[in-house]
Amino acid sequence: MAAVPVFEEFEPAADCDCADGVHRRRTLAAGGHPGARSRRRALVLVTAAGVALSTPAVSFGAEGVPPPSARTGAVSAEPAPPPTEQGRTSPLHGPAGKTAATKTQLRAITRTEIINRAKEWVSARVPYSMEKYWSDGYRQDCSGYVSMAWNLAGNEWTGSLAEFGDRITYEHLQAGDILLFHNPANPTRGSHVTIFGGWTDYTHTYYTAYEQTKPHTRKQATPMAYWNNSASYVAYRYKGLVTSTGGGEREAAPFPGTTDFGPGVDTESVTRLREMLMARGGKRFYPQGPAPGWTDADRRATEAFQRAQGWRGKEADGLPGPHTWRLLANKQGKDIPGPAPTREKAGAPAFPGRDHFGPGRSNMHITQLAKRLVERGYGTHYTTGPGTQWDEADRRNVQAFQRAQGWRGAAADGYPGPETWRRLFS
Repeated sequence: MAAVPVFEEFEPAADCDCADGVHRRRTLAAGGHPGARSRRRALVLVTAAGVALSTPAVSFGAEGVPPPSARTGAVSAEPAPPPTEQGRTSPLHGPAGKTAATKTQLRAITRTEIINRAKEWVSARVPYSMEKYWSDGYRQDCSGYVSMAWNLAGNEWTGSLAEFGDRITYEHLQAGDILLFHNPANPTRGSHVTIFGGWTDYTHTYYTAYEQTKPHTRKQATPMAYWNNSASYVAYRYKGLVTSTGGGEREAAPFPGTTDFGPGVDTESVTRLREMLMARGGKRFYPQGPAPGWTDADRRATEAFQRAQGWRGKEADGLPGPHTWRLLANKQGKDIPGPAPTREKAGAPAFPGRDHFGPGRSNMHITQLAKRLVERGYGTHYTTGPGTQWDEADRRNVQAFQRAQGWRGAAADGYPGPETWRRLFS
């Protein structure tokens, strides 16, 4: 066997215009080792020479590409998890700073405030460091970044951040939540945490991630849950999260997703939707007030709001989408109009008496009552148009109206009295 030739490593001059000289200057600017490429080239040439002398040649096709059987040792497209240096729990501004408060002292913060704090480091392009502390007192690594965004009293690390949050599923992620991977076997290998900024599209395969990584803080679309160790990331929501600002005005929450609405769904998002619809003129659809559990009243109220914007067809199907939610949350668009005006004269008609209502009764006062119930949004139990014959649908609709007044027991028995009549027709 012939001797393998020896190749001497050579580094070009700093001012050389050759390709290696340009690469060397770029590598130095990025903090890399200038000789890495030369050594790799030398190693490849030595290896190639050895292979050529000890193995049979591989035949290439017409396009100069080796056949599939010869393509071995392919490199995976997914990058290997980089070492992630982890600073430990520490006070603000480092060991010499003020002692951190206990974990029970959570500071109230809204989702909007979390994202705005995260954006400050993105704008400042804070350099990554596990030893340095930014001017606000937080350590310049990934866990220090989350500690800053969540406004924690000190600097935490990936091994302690979970103590400040409640674990949630990926489906319930909202802006300001975090995705955390802590590797207890070797915390400096792969452990990382990002701030969830929202889904990039309806497929929920990519999200906007705010993260502190080398060389500096960044915001970018990231595959769910991360580029590597994806299955090991856990979602958490800050325990001190609040939904109201200091002025008492509720925060405009981001759209939770279409899966949070529709028949059979029982979520907090339905409650929030009802609250917003009632504030925009939809109170008549909800005699019982806001509550979880999707009902036909939610569909009708949502459709009424959508139609108030001039939408028709699929745009007014009664199911909230991102556009509907944004208008409601930001108090934009047109309110739900009131019921169509009646042809009755001003003022409530005189109460005809209790003996006109009940089983076996049939008269025009029952028709008048039923029409008014429908106009006020309390006709959900009618399957046919208002008639003259009293039935159970009349009683249940009257009872819904009475309960909406806050009455219970005998005061909400479903049979109209003078006060029920006065309020219904006022």
